[in-house]
Amino acid sequence: MAQDLAYTLVASFGIFFMGIVVYFHDRLSATNRLFFLMSLSTVFWSLANYFSLNTESNMLLFWVSLVLFFAAPHAVIFCLFVYNFPNRNFAFNRLLLGTVMTTLIFTMWATVSPFVFSNIYVSQSRVIPTIGILMPLFALVVLGSLIFGLIIIIKKYHEAKDVERTQWKYMLVGVSLSYSLLILTNFLFVVILGSSYFTKFGPLFMLPAVFGMGYAIMRHRLLNAKAVATEILTFAILSISLFEVLVADNAWKLILRINLFGLFFLFGVFLIRSVVGEVEQREKLEVLTKELAAANEKLKELDRLKSEFLSFASHQIKAPLAAIKGFATLIYDGTYGQVSDQTKEGALKIKNSSDRLTQLVINFINIRKIEEGKMEYKFEKINCADLVKEINIELEPLARNKKIDLSFESVSSDIFVSADTQALRQVFQNLIENAIKYTDEGFVMVRVETSDNQMVFSVSDSGHGMSQELLPQLFEEFHRDKDEKKIEGSGLGLYIAKQIVEAHKGKIWAESGGEGKGSAFFVELPLA
Repeated sequence: MAQDLAYTLVASFGIFFMGIVVYFHDRLSATNRLFFLMSLSTVFWSLANYFSLNTESNMLLFWVSLVLFFAAPHAVIFCLFVYNFPNRNFAFNRLLLGTVMTTLIFTMWATVSPFVFSNIYVSQSRVIPTIGILMPLFALVVLGSLIFGLIIIIKKYHEAKDVERTQWKYMLVGVSLSYSLLILTNFLFVVILGSSYFTKFGPLFMLPAVFGMGYAIMRHRLLNAKAVATEILTFAILSISLFEVLVADNAWKLILRINLFGLFFLFGVFLIRSVVGEVEQREKLEVLTKELAAANEKLKELDRLKSEFLSFASHQIKAPLAAIKGFATLIYDGTYGQVSDQTKEGALKIKNSSDRLTQLVINFINIRKIEEGKMEYKFEKINCADLVKEINIELEPLARNKKIDLSFESVSSDIFVSADTQALRQVFQNLIENAIKYTDEGFVMVRVETSDNQMVFSVSDSGHGMSQELLPQLFEEFHRDKDEKKIEGSGLGLYIAKQIVEAHKGKIWAESGGEGKGSAFFVELPLA
C-alpha cells in the first residue's frame, strides 16, 4: 500500500508540476490552459486510481467509477489540446466546442451511474465488474478521443517542419508510449481479463505523455537558462520535500512535512511565475528593441532620401530661377526696349517671386547641410556695425514701399566678431526683413551695441507682435504663427538663423509684449 502511494504521489506531483510550469509560461494561451486542465484531470484520475486499489470492497464501485469519471475529461481535453496546438487562441468554433462538452458531461454522468459499471465484486483477488449498457458510449468517447488525438499528432507531425516538427515528434513518442500502456493495462486487462494488477502503475504510465506534451509546448523557451534552472531547482526541492513526507514515521512529522511541502510548493509556483514573467518581459523588450532599431534604420533611410531629393531638387531649381529672374529684370529695366507700366509691374512681380523662391531653395539646401553636419563656415574678423549698416541700406526700398521708418544705430563704428560673413549676413537680413514684413505701419529700429564682451544685435518693431505661447516654439523647424496666414513664409528662416548663431557660439532670442504690441529679436555673439 505504501509503495502504491509512493507511485501515485510521485507521478501526480510530476504531472501537476509540469501543468503549473506550462500554465505560467503563457497564461493567456488557450493551448497552455488546455494542457493545465488535462494535467489537473490526470492528477485526480491518479488519486482515484490509488484509492480504487486500496479500499474496502463496499467502496470499490465508488472509486472505480471516479477513475472512469476523471478518465473521460482527460481523454477529451487531450484531443482538444492536440487539435488546438500550437495556437494561442482557440482553433475551433463554439458549435464544435459545445457539442464536445455536452458529450463529455453526459459521459461523466454515465460513469457514476449504474449504466457503465452496475456492480463490482472481488473473486480470488480478481476484480470482476458488471458492465452496464452505456459502457460502449464511455469506450467510444475515451478511446475515440485518444485515437483521434493520436491521428492528429501523426498528421501534424508529417506536415510540420523544423522546430515545430521536433515538437510534434516528442509529443508523438510520449503519447504513443503512455496511452498504449494505459489502454492495455487499465482497460483491456480489466474488462477482458478481469485483472487490475497493472492499474497501480497507471499514474507512472502517464508521465511520458505529460512530459512529452509539456516539452513540446515550451520547446522555444527551454533555451532560457534562467527559467530552466529555476524550474529544475524548484522540482528538486519539492521532490526532496515529498520524499520527506513519504518517510515520516509518526503523525506529527507527517503533518509538519505536509505543511512544509505545501509552503515549498507555493513558494516554487510564485518563484517560477516571477522568473517566467521576467523572461517574458525581457523577450518583449528584445523584440521591441529590434523593432525600434529596424524602424530607426528605416527613418534614417527615409531621411537620407529626403535630403538627397531636396538637394537634387534645390540645385535643379536654382538655375531656371536665375534665368527667370534675369529675364524679368531685363524687361523691367528696359534692356529689351520700352514696355508699358503694366508690363513692368508684371516683370517686377516675377522678379520678386523668383527672389523668394530662390531664398526658399537656399534655405532647403542649408537645412540639409545643417542636418548632415556639413554646414561649412569660413571664420574671419568682421565689423558687425558695417555689415548691419550695409544690410539696412539694401532693405530701405522695401521699408519705403510699406511707408515704414527703418532706422539704424550703432554705439561704435568698430564692433568686431569672428564669423562667416555670408552666414551672419543671412541671419541679420532675415531678422530685419521679418520685422518689415510683419509691420504694417510705424517703425523698425536696428541697433548694434556691446555688453559684457559680447556683440548684441537687436531689431525691434511696432508690428503684429506675438503671443507668449508662440515664443518658445518660434525657432523650431517649419513653425509659423497660425494667425499670420496672409504673410508668405516657409517657417525655416528663424530655424536656420538659430543653427548659424549657435555654430558661432552665440545665442538668439525673441521678446514681445503680446499680439499687436510689436516684437524684438536679439543676437548675441562673442567679440573678437
